Amino acid sequence: MESMDFQPTDQQFDERVIEIARVAKVVKGGRRFQFRVTIVIGDNHGKIGIGIGKANAVPDAMRKATERAHKNIRQITLTNTTIPHEVVGRTAGAVVLLKPASAGTGVIAGGGVRAVLEAAGVHDILTKSLGSANVLNVVKATFDALEQLKSPEVEAAHRGKNVKDLLPYWERRKNNG
Repeated sequence: MESMDFQPTDQQFDERVIEIARVAKVVKGGRRFQFRVTIVIGDNHGKIGIGIGKANAVPDAMRKATERAHKNIRQITLTNTTIPHEVVGRTAGAVVLLKPASAGTGVIAGGGVRAVLEAAGVHDILTKSLGSANVLNVVKATFDALEQLKSPEVEAAHRGKNVKDLLPYWERRKNNG
């Protein structure tokens, strides 16, 4: 008999297609076209992965991207529904600023940044994309920013402070009355 608690990996993760681009390689006889697909997967609880696949047909590129995204899953640090602190991510010419927001703010982000944050499980955040508008670089910069996040407990121990001293100002104000 088969075990009923096994779940396929496709049902555990929220899968989002960020971009489908037709790319060309110039060769002696002209141009060779392929499709590049960028996919982000996440479990909505702090695990995210990015995958890029390239093939002659879109379905093949999507399959490759999904496989690479599953191999590239990372755990990020979240604090309730937001991130623990402000962070800046950079990739090539793209710069992405992520700021924590109070509960109920929502995801204030556009395009690829929004897809990455929602797949990661962030519900309240403020973002700003600076520099390049290249979707692939902006998504990679968002991943760079999320990988820089540190747990408040680990950072408080590193600084020799209390965790309450590192809380965002609205949390300290709420706790003090």
